[in-house]
Amino acid sequence: MRTSHLKAARTTRTALLVAAVAAASLGLTACGGDDGAKDAGSASQSAGAPAASATTGTTGETGTTGTTGGTGASGDASASAAPAAAKGSTGGTTGGTTSGGTESGQGASDATAPVCAYGDVKITAAKADEVPTEHIVLTATNTSGRACRLLGHPLIAFGEIQTAKDVPPVAKSKPAAPVVLNPGAPAYANVRVSNGGVHEDNKVVKEFNVNLFAAEGPAEGSVVVTAPAGGLAVDEAVAKTGYWTPELRNGADEF
Repeated sequence: MRTSHLKAARTTRTALLVAAVAAASLGLTACGGDDGAKDAGSASQSAGAPAASATTGTTGETGTTGTTGGTGASGDASASAAPAAAKGSTGGTTGGTTSGGTESGQGASDATAPVCAYGDVKITAAKADEVPTEHIVLTATNTSGRACRLLGHPLIAFGEIQTAKDVPPVAKSKPAAPVVLNPGAPAYANVRVSNGGVHEDNKVVKEFNVNLFAAEGPAEGSVVVTAPAGGLAVDEAVAKTGYWTPELRNGADEF
């Protein structure tokens, strides 16, 4: 009877031990499951990180593309080039205007410049640098304030206009181009008054008349010119005049 009780007690202990072991196993499994979940979560996070990086990377690239607002830099370059171009253009415009102004100031068109009238010029006389005096130089200065054409040669009368002998021109002194005077510019004419020395036909002249040519012939009116100091000994028989010219020339104005 006692033996039966002992067997039964062993059986009960064994069953309890098995149950305890089983319970312990279940507990361990449960704990292991939590750790696994944690590991899985970590794995998920690790896997997610590259994705986030990739996303950041992509955003970065987009940003770079946006920055290719290097187009903006290009725009700045164009903007800075624009003032330079404008300046060049302004320079061109200003050079051009000056040039055009100079031409119109000269009245360079022979056809459009008006003919100089006697009231447009101041005429003076000076003795040539020679002894005795055989020549004088007439200077006609444009005082009109505009360009004008000085035609032909001076019409000179050594004495009363009505009775004075005409002083003939020297053909070789005629300039090839028309003489156009700017305001304030001079033209010259060389004039022989005698052959020098004392001659019975010489007359002393203190002043004389000079007239100009108009387009259709001698103009009306004349300028009274004062002779150089001491007066001039003039021989009308040999007197002759050169044409108006911008400057006196060797040869052409020697007679």
